[in-house]
Amino acid sequence: MDIRYICTECGSRYDIRPDLMVCPSCAQGQGADEPVRGILEVEAAWKADVDFDVFDLLPVSKEFFPSIPVGNTPLWQPANLRKETGFSNLFIKDDGLNPTFSFKDRASFLVSAFAASHGINEIALASTGNAGSSMAGVGAAAGQKVTLFLPETAPEAKIVQALQYGATVHKVKGNYDMAYDFSLEYSKIKGGMNRNTGYNPMTIEGKKTVSLELFKQMGRPDCVFVSAGDGCIVAGVIKGFKDLMQAGLIDLMPCVCAVQAENSDALTRASEKGMFDNLPASTVADSISVDIPRNGYHAVKLMSDYDGRFIRVSDAEILNAQHTMASRAGIFAEPAGAAAYAGFLKTIPELEKDARIAVISTGNGLKDIASALKGVEAPKESIKSLNDIL
Repeated sequence: MDIRYICTECGSRYDIRPDLMVCPSCAQGQGADEPVRGILEVEAAWKADVDFDVFDLLPVSKEFFPSIPVGNTPLWQPANLRKETGFSNLFIKDDGLNPTFSFKDRASFLVSAFAASHGINEIALASTGNAGSSMAGVGAAAGQKVTLFLPETAPEAKIVQALQYGATVHKVKGNYDMAYDFSLEYSKIKGGMNRNTGYNPMTIEGKKTVSLELFKQMGRPDCVFVSAGDGCIVAGVIKGFKDLMQAGLIDLMPCVCAVQAENSDALTRASEKGMFDNLPASTVADSISVDIPRNGYHAVKLMSDYDGRFIRVSDAEILNAQHTMASRAGIFAEPAGAAAYAGFLKTIPELEKDARIAVISTGNGLKDIASALKGVEAPKESIKSLNDIL
């Protein structure tokens, strides 16, 4: 099968090779403080029947993947939430049950395999936390060296995770965007592979596997709700359904609803204004707190091409959704994962009650306990006997 890269801006095609991350032509127009120019997508004439193996629709042979069970996450059918919302076909895809408790394992899994297939043993990246701990864990299973650049505000649990997995961790005195730039410069100097979101085409290709799994588990959803920060997960979700359409397994793209925090809504603003600006992001959902969405141009174009929808939610709505998912369904999602459910709740009046709804929960709540505590009231005092509460 002929598998190539295609530039999402100019349409140029390239052979897939480890030193090619973005379109050389479009990258020349890269400006400061803007999303990545020349994002590359994997293009192939995929063929599959309904019993396909997800590995059959990936550009790296199965033999190169590390022995860590990424993907095949459960699809919950939350009875209480279905009853309370009136949506009997509500499903929640719990990617917080990936090996490092994050959706980001899907991208790390393919990046690791791609590096291994080319004899590359060092991978560097920037992260707000999840992508870094994910690459560290997957890299540990593959025996690969991982160097990670994190903003100093990254949640402690995610830093500890990466360190336990054996990664070299550098805390950056600045935001994610500074960490991103540092990691790119590091890779240019030290070599190896860079896993940065969007910049490495395999990150989007790896994330498409969630859509392939959703199809195998529930058929084609009518609507998919997913949180959005840099636009890479959104692009991956759409890419997966595009490939299913190309393979003749579905004939219509689901409505993809990209949910953003009100104070980290660069993609939504760009879709409204037709251009990207650069405003500082601030949200309780650290995993989607992004000033400059690195996959911004590509994600906004895909959402426009396939009639996707952007939804804003407040931090209060995110924390409420987090507590509701946990207390009514037993799913403890981190704020970024709960943002998708908050988007669903906000959109309920506009949805058909019999619609098949898939909500993607992208991370486990134990990733960020400090944020989770903002949505509940912890005991203030310890009791000495039962008489203190009876």
